[in-house]
Amino acid sequence: MSVEPLPIRDRPTLKQIESLVARLRRRQVIGAQETALETALLLRQIVSVARFNNIDQLIQLIKSIARRLTDANPKEFAVGNIVRRVLRLIREESAAALGVPPDEPSTSSSPAPPGTPSYPNPCDLSARRSSLRANSLANFMIMGNQRVRPPIEMRHESKDFEHGERGMHEEHVQGWDGEKKPVAITVKPLLIQAIQEVIDELETVYENVAKTARDHIYDGEIILTLSYSRTIEQFLKSAARDRHFTVIVAETAPSYSGRQMATALSSLNIPTVLIPDSSIYPLMPRITKVILGAHAILANGGLFTQTGCALAAAAARAHSTPVVVCAGQFKLTPAWNLYHEYAALDFAGPEKVISFEEGGGGERASKPLEVVNPVYDYVAPELVDVLITNDGDHPPPYVYRLIKETYDDEDLQL
Repeated sequence: MSVEPLPIRDRPTLKQIESLVARLRRRQVIGAQETALETALLLRQIVSVARFNNIDQLIQLIKSIARRLTDANPKEFAVGNIVRRVLRLIREESAAALGVPPDEPSTSSSPAPPGTPSYPNPCDLSARRSSLRANSLANFMIMGNQRVRPPIEMRHESKDFEHGERGMHEEHVQGWDGEKKPVAITVKPLLIQAIQEVIDELETVYENVAKTARDHIYDGEIILTLSYSRTIEQFLKSAARDRHFTVIVAETAPSYSGRQMATALSSLNIPTVLIPDSSIYPLMPRITKVILGAHAILANGGLFTQTGCALAAAAARAHSTPVVVCAGQFKLTPAWNLYHEYAALDFAGPEKVISFEEGGGGERASKPLEVVNPVYDYVAPELVDVLITNDGDHPPPYVYRLIKETYDDEDLQL
């Protein structure tokens, strides 16, 4: 059933939405972590001021705003990833508060088509309902107030919701004082707290990725990395507390962001060598491990990362050198590589590659010169050995399962 989202009437929130859309369009928000954090903060503000009669209205409102954000910069996958994560939390918390599991089947619906996973029997469903209530944020908050108020029994009065169907009617639950209150008043604090947990996770993602660094780096290793990545910087910094190793950093032309990485590592007293990109393949026999960052991790286990990483990963595979990717789990994207192999995700201006005069520009130019400056490379999953996230270590073929556990199928297309 199509649900029409209610408009936002809070002017500061509307200005915040327009500001983020404009900054995404102008490429003023740089980096997946910063983009994800800005999106999560905006969603928290939207949930706090939104007026809705049922959860479907809130979900449709968030999706409509998410489409504006993704249209402003389709290359920044972190926006959609955070929106999908928040939508899943909204469904879980609202279902826990109302006492109905989010995946309870409808008794009035038609039989599922062949190949659809079967629903559990009533005993299993009852057990999952009890487990959901016991582990939910709603029950946690209830237990924290048991000394001053009696336990709450949340009930839903609509028969449509008992059958798994949410209509346009206003949903109510029974509050502490026995009065029926709109679901927005009861569930909204829980949703804000759930989004706040996502924000806290984003703010500590670098430390959580780096906490297992000493298990992947050993004494005497020679490590190769490219470009600048704060995740890799924290990862190597954490490993340097217990291990002694040398880091070789490629310049990563034409951005030359590898120089920033080399400066940051040397300031931490980590032995660092800065090399040109052309020396990656000749030095690969001396390298024991390649550590790369990621802009987005695709569902097939491949990833979009800084330009030059595809060549480094291919050289590492030719010399049987392990390739490790460090990235936050918020970079998991439910999308496959829609481009041809080793295609670029985004392109920058040609001025960093060749100047206008060097390219034969001007009135005396005989033939037009096309200069391609890719920002990201696509690294195939078979070139990666392990993915290190803030939720643990995973092989590339397992990424699709992580996406299944993190996002709902109905939110894959915003």
